[in-house]
Amino acid sequence: MTVVGVIPARYASSRFPGKPLAPILGKPMIQWVYERSLLARNVDEVLVATDDRRIQDAVAGFGGRCVLTGECATGSDRVFEAVRNAVCDVVLNLQGDEPTLDPRSVSALVELMLERPELDMGTLVSPVRSRREYEAPNVVKVALGGEGRCLYFSRSPVPHLRDVPFEGAAIWRHVGIYAFRKPFLQEFTSWPRGILETSESLEQLRALENGVVIRAAQVEWPGCAVDTPEDIPGAERALVKILEAEGGG
Repeated sequence: MTVVGVIPARYASSRFPGKPLAPILGKPMIQWVYERSLLARNVDEVLVATDDRRIQDAVAGFGGRCVLTGECATGSDRVFEAVRNAVCDVVLNLQGDEPTLDPRSVSALVELMLERPELDMGTLVSPVRSRREYEAPNVVKVALGGEGRCLYFSRSPVPHLRDVPFEGAAIWRHVGIYAFRKPFLQEFTSWPRGILETSESLEQLRALENGVVIRAAQVEWPGCAVDTPEDIPGAERALVKILEAEGGG
């Protein structure tokens, strides 16, 4: 099975223009994501997909591979455009704002796709550790069924804990990394947005609305996404700890 990881990267951002090029410990953020993605087992190739030549030039500057795309409505659209003519079996949609990306978690997602050849789409979940996470709209929660089947994704607190204490409850947050069988990715990007996707602004709900089974691998994720410039110091501190633990700091 050939696996290609794609990092969609936009320069334009209302909260943080030029975010992929923001310096993190002396490197552009996109370089950290790219290099850490390459550490994942069973990932054969990693590339950046962007519509901006500044990002393309930066990726070329550190020796990475980049595909220049057109304007795309979603990250999945950009990912598919990047691999449209590629020969591969599984496509990973990676997140360009996660400089602390965990290669072991990416490997776990690939293993899920290897173990379940019937699965068209997989993703990752991590435990919710605090009420603040549980209640935060920017933290996407996942209701899980048996064998890691994703029943629903929501920005609201799900499942609702009626007469159940928060401590010890099985509550999961979504880690926004996806794996697609390539033929399914083509089909998925051809579907119109549904009511749930539009309401929650969560692209994966399009798959659930169309009856697709999504399964999740359960991992421990550092969770240091950079949404605004104010997030950079925290991401740098987390990255230093990770590199020290890995023996690279």
